[in-house]
Amino acid sequence: MLQDRVLVKLSPEEGERRSSGGIVIPATAQVARRLAWGDVLGVGNSVRNVKTGDRVLFNPDDQHEVEIQGEGHLVMRERDIHAVATERSEHGTGLYL
Repeated sequence: MLQDRVLVKLSPEEGERRSSGGIVIPATAQVARRLAWGDVLGVGNSVRNVKTGDRVLFNPDDQHEVEIQGEGHLVMRERDIHAVATERSEHGTGLYL
């Protein structure tokens, strides 16, 4: 990856979800502008806040899709990432957002 670009593999969809009230939402239901989680596979040399192996939150509709060895991946700028969730043992334990 070059400059501030990040290569992300989308996390597989969980299928149907359950709302906090107990209502089952099927996987085929349309949800307006839903953000997605993905795993970072590569970063450019100008990327400062994300590293390979991090889990990131982003809007998949605004990104460029590429196919690598038959699997779909997304290429985006670092600034398009909304949040990073990763376990970093040097800062303690747990999941950080």
